[in-house]
Amino acid sequence: MKTLKIAIQKSGRLNEKSVEILKNCGLSFENYKSSLIATVANFPLEILFLRDDDIPEYVQDGIADLGIVGENVITETKANVEYLQRLGFGKCTLKIAVQTGSEIQKLEDLNGKAIATSYPVILEKFLTEKGIKSDIRTISGSVEIGPGLGLSDAIFDIVSTGGTLKSNGLKPFADVMNSEAVLIGNQSIIDNPEVAELLQRIRSVLSAKSNKYVVLNVSKDNLQKVVDLLPGVKSPTVVPLFEPNWVAVHSVIAEEDFWDKINSLKAAGAEGILVMPIEKIIT
Repeated sequence: MKTLKIAIQKSGRLNEKSVEILKNCGLSFENYKSSLIATVANFPLEILFLRDDDIPEYVQDGIADLGIVGENVITETKANVEYLQRLGFGKCTLKIAVQTGSEIQKLEDLNGKAIATSYPVILEKFLTEKGIKSDIRTISGSVEIGPGLGLSDAIFDIVSTGGTLKSNGLKPFADVMNSEAVLIGNQSIIDNPEVAELLQRIRSVLSAKSNKYVVLNVSKDNLQKVVDLLPGVKSPTVVPLFEPNWVAVHSVIAEEDFWDKINSLKAAGAEGILVMPIEKIIT
């Protein structure tokens, strides 16, 4: 049985969530904060802790079989890898931002302007598609200080909350790309059974996080109205209660529909609604 290698960010905004999802998959490993490699005790897997910029190329070249990295990094490096699963964390938007009060009001105003960025490939592709010619100035580190230093007229960078932009006298101007963490793989290992097993575990964890387990009581007179609101994974489970004409209904509700469903269930006659998190869903 081949030992797989998965590369994740050593430090940064994706590290904690990457470790968390692997541990939630039942993988046992230690010393990940002080080592560049961690061996999983109960699965044929080694975890490599790398700079996020290096992960796509390590996977492309087969040094790592799998990787967890932001979609923006994959696009910027133009690595030839397979997208296996979007992971739902590390969400952000890459935006062009300008100084508050800037004369730049529309995309065409960027013609001939200087834009500072750490993502020149993504920015150049966007500008080319829009027919705009700007002076792209590639810098590393805090690009937000570019306009204040006179280095650029605008910036292009990751924006999560917008707080950093505001503190540097900048405002969002144009959205270019949405990004989140993605599980990627080398093309040579896509049919590997251990990869399939790990992917199933990850998907079960993601499915559980996006759903709630619900138990409620309802009279048989209102049962059909309640069941119509609760499809469950396949269908709700209905269990008779000691009290005549009453049953308990067990089901699953999508997180995004949670409050609307709860209010609808109460209106349909549901009582004693118990809501619990789900650890994993395996289908």
